[in-house]
Amino acid sequence: MPEIAPVTLQTERLTLRFLHASDTQALYTIHSDPAVMRYFSGTAWTDPAQGDAVIARALDGYSDGSSMELALVLRETGKLIGTMKPHAFHAQNRRCEIGYALASAHWGQGYLSEAMRVTLDYLFKEMNMNRIEADIDPRNLASAKLLERMGFQKEGYMPERWIVNGEICDTVFYGLLRRGWESI
Repeated sequence: MPEIAPVTLQTERLTLRFLHASDTQALYTIHSDPAVMRYFSGTAWTDPAQGDAVIARALDGYSDGSSMELALVLRETGKLIGTMKPHAFHAQNRRCEIGYALASAHWGQGYLSEAMRVTLDYLFKEMNMNRIEADIDPRNLASAKLLERMGFQKEGYMPERWIVNGEICDTVFYGLLRRGWESI
């Protein structure tokens, strides 16, 4: 895909924007929390420099069109509380994958629903995606509920797909088609 132009999306309580170099500490705070990282395919961060690496990869992704990681920023305070990451764009097939993270202090308050809704709308309407995919650990019930609220359908199950910190983990695949999004 071609370079992804900077975008800013707004919800009632959030601004979604491209990551900046100044976001390193906020990303570290989120991803160093074992509760946040419980169902990720990696372990909790132990070094703030890991935030620098994520930002560098995000900048590369913007320029080569492979990823569009967005910071979730509280409009009221300007605090970065999470990320929404459309990635693995396939231009010919008009599809991508999506992932997300949210600081545990903000769980259960509807922020990911707001962010997901505006991001999906942008992906389908502005980027002309036809299909968006997500894969999650089946034990992550909150993530499953979020995807299902957004209209994603369970499409597959892969046992023992990941080994994280010595623990063997399964994956459930979800997909959302443009026509499914438009009918919600």
